[in-house]
Amino acid sequence: MSDIDLNNELAATVMARCDLLATLSEEEGRLTRRSFTPALRRANDQVAVWMRAAGMQVYEDAIGSLVGHYPADRSGASTLLLGSHLDSVRDAGRYDGPLGVLVGLAAVERLHHAGSRLPFAVDLAAFADEEGLRFGASYLGSSVAAGCLAPALLELQDADGITLAAAIRAFGGNPALLAAAARRPADLLGYVEVHIEQGPLLEAQGQPLGVVTAIQGATRATLRLAGTAGHAGTVPMGLRHDALCAAAAIVLAVEQLARATPGLVATVGQLSAHPGASNVIPGAASLSLDLRHPDDPARRAAVAELRARAEEIAAERGVALAWDELQSSAAVPMAPALRERLARAVATTGHTPVALPSGAGHDAAIMARVTDSAMLFVRCAGGVSHNPAEAVAVGDVAAAITALGQFIDGLAVA
Repeated sequence: MSDIDLNNELAATVMARCDLLATLSEEEGRLTRRSFTPALRRANDQVAVWMRAAGMQVYEDAIGSLVGHYPADRSGASTLLLGSHLDSVRDAGRYDGPLGVLVGLAAVERLHHAGSRLPFAVDLAAFADEEGLRFGASYLGSSVAAGCLAPALLELQDADGITLAAAIRAFGGNPALLAAAARRPADLLGYVEVHIEQGPLLEAQGQPLGVVTAIQGATRATLRLAGTAGHAGTVPMGLRHDALCAAAAIVLAVEQLARATPGLVATVGQLSAHPGASNVIPGAASLSLDLRHPDDPARRAAVAELRARAEEIAAERGVALAWDELQSSAAVPMAPALRERLARAVATTGHTPVALPSGAGHDAAIMARVTDSAMLFVRCAGGVSHNPAEAVAVGDVAAAITALGQFIDGLAVA
């Protein structure tokens, strides 16, 4: 079988596997796969089967990230790490995360099919929690691999009051061994992640693949407002301390600031009110904040401005505000040498390598703390992501498999 035929066959397999993984969900009729849940357990177990069939040694690290190891042709060799994630947002598409894991797996299957061993090992990681849906903090699996998970995060609780530490233990991990699971920079050649673009630039340029230049910085926070609950029919409007109305004003302030600040995107994706009865004035409310900008000083300035405005709104309404910043991630440039190698690999597919930034965060931003990192983007229809309408073309997936394979081959002879 020719390389072209093999890569086309592998691409069709990747698409079918994405379809299968999309059925492994917590919710009937839509894809929701939070970290450390039975749905993620089923996904890990299924991908582990495919990894073993590709000649990989398989294990889960202390936080539950799935890792497949394809040995080198010699002992003591360095490791090229490929990766992405299998957890999802709520009501997700089927390609954000799994496509990267499965294209990485296809690259290993290509080696296994040829009976090839390289002068370095290839590890493929499906990180335990990239999206942050369950605990509100992202990149947990890659943070463990990078040795930078803050111990305080283990006390985070999900909506059911389960701590992160307890969830890790229930999943089969061991919170006490997280520090020991960190990768040593000296052991790594680099980290490469394949991902759908989640934006429209590749489609607009008519190209299937892009090489990421940098990942923009992000801040995530939870805002909690404490007012006074009361009877909806007896408390006059002028005497109310409505926590939900304060939250609504803050939501609009978030949008207003983002529209007025070039390059800034800001989102409130979660909003809740308590006690949640139609005839009770909300005495408490909480909301999430996701704020991103490619320039770190501009992002920090926007966070400070928005926090000051939120405090003003709360004070005007006689409501107490608690601002809990969960994460602050700096903008991260991708390694120039790996970017250039990826660009040359894309060119061998007959396509023009498009250089573009990532508006979304990725595990690659965390892994860049311990090793050179790079990302390969795959065109997605309409730039749609975090949505069931996510779509990629099988030909573009074949191009990604070819490019990643060429990248690995080139690294082997460098």
